Amino acid sequence: MKQGISQNMVHVLKGELVKALGCTEPIAIAYVSAKAREILGRMPEKIIIACSGNIIKNAKSVIVPMTGSLKGIEAAAVTGAVGGDAGKELEVLTGVTSQELETVQKLLDEKICKVECLDTTEKLHILETVYAGEDVVQVELIRTHLGIIKITKNGEVLFEDQPQEDKDEIDYSCLNVKNILEFANTIPVDEVKGLIEEQIRCNTEISQKGLQEKYGANIGTLLLKHYGDDVKVRAKAKAAAGSDARMSGCELPVVINSGSGNQGMTVSLPVIEYAEYLKVDHEKLIRALILSNLIAIYQKCRIGRLSAYCGAVSAAAGAGAGITYLYGGDEKQISDTVVNTLANISGIICDGASASCAAKIASSVDAAIMGSIMAREANVFESGDGIVKDNLQKTIDGVVELARDGMKETDEVILHIMVDEK
Repeated sequence: MKQGISQNMVHVLKGELVKALGCTEPIAIAYVSAKAREILGRMPEKIIIACSGNIIKNAKSVIVPMTGSLKGIEAAAVTGAVGGDAGKELEVLTGVTSQELETVQKLLDEKICKVECLDTTEKLHILETVYAGEDVVQVELIRTHLGIIKITKNGEVLFEDQPQEDKDEIDYSCLNVKNILEFANTIPVDEVKGLIEEQIRCNTEISQKGLQEKYGANIGTLLLKHYGDDVKVRAKAKAAAGSDARMSGCELPVVINSGSGNQGMTVSLPVIEYAEYLKVDHEKLIRALILSNLIAIYQKCRIGRLSAYCGAVSAAAGAGAGITYLYGGDEKQISDTVVNTLANISGIICDGASASCAAKIASSVDAAIMGSIMAREANVFESGDGIVKDNLQKTIDGVVELARDGMKETDEVILHIMVDEK
C-alpha cells in the first residue's frame, strides 16, 4: 500500500476513535458550557443555549453522566458550567463532585438556563450565551462535537476559526473497500494497537456493566434471557448492553466511531464476541476491528454525524464486514456483507438518543450477521433489488443520498413529534 494512503488511514482512525463519557450530544453541550464559564471567569447568572434540531433531538432524553439521574439539555448545560473541565474535551464531566451537583440542582430549580431551537442549516450546531453582571460570553460550536469556531466576550472576538471539517485536517478520500482491506491486512499492528486495544477495553467494560446492572430497557439482558446463548445472540446482546448503560448515565467512557459512542460499540463489540467464539489470535482481532471501524467511517463521513438515518446501520454494516473478515472472507464477501446489510435496514430512523437505541443496535447487528452469513454462502442482493446498485460504491452512494438528502423532511417531522407536548 502507498505510504501516503496508509498514513492517512492511521490519521482517520486517530481522529475518529476517541474516548467520550456519555452521549456525545449532551457532552458537546457541556463542553461548550465549560468553555463559556472558563472565559466568563465566574458562575453564569443566566445561560441561553441555542441548539440545532438534531442536537435537541439527541440530548433531550438521555441522562447526563456524573449527575445521577439528571436528563436533558438544561442539565448538560448547567453541569458543564458548574463542574465541567473543557480541557478534558469529550470527558468534560469526569471531575464533577457531589457538592457541584448540589449547585447544579439549585441553578436548575432557579431556571437560569433557557433552551432555544437554533435557526441553522447545520445538523450539529450549538450557540451558547452566558451572562454574569455586565459580562457576556458567547461560544459557538459547529459540525463536530468539539468544533468550537468562535468565542466572544463583551462583543470582542477572542477566538475565531473555520469549522474543523472545512480545514481538511482528516482526508477521507482514501476510503474505499479495497484500500481499507489492504490497510487492515498490511499495517504494522503496533501503529494502531494501542488505539484499538483501548476500544476493546473501554467498550467491553461498559457492555459488561450493562449486563450486570439495571439500565434503560435492559435489551442486552433480555436478549440473553429469552433468545439463548448462541454467538449470534451474544454479539447483539453485548452491543445492546453497552448502549443500555451509556444512554442511562453509566459513568464509564467508550471509544466512539464517527462522533457516536453507540456507533463505537456497535462497530466493535460484535466483532470482539465473534473473535472469541472463533478463537482467532489477538492480531487478527485488531485487524478485523481496523476494518470494521473504517468501513463504518467510510459510510458515515459522507452522511454526516447527525441525521434522521440511524447511525447503528452503518456501524453494524462495518461490524458485519469485520465478522466476515474473521471467517477469512475476501474483498467480494466483505463488500457483499455491507450490501446485504444496507439493503435490509437502511430505513431505520434516528429519533434521538434514548433507551431505544439499544434495540435498534440489536436489530442492526442481527441484520449484519445475516448479511455476513449470506455473503459467505455466496448470496447477495442483486442490482435492482430496491436501492442496491451493481457495486458497493454505487450502493453506498445511494444510501448517502437517502440519508443526507432524502430524509431531511423526515428529520423535521421526527423533531416535531418529539417536542410536541400533545
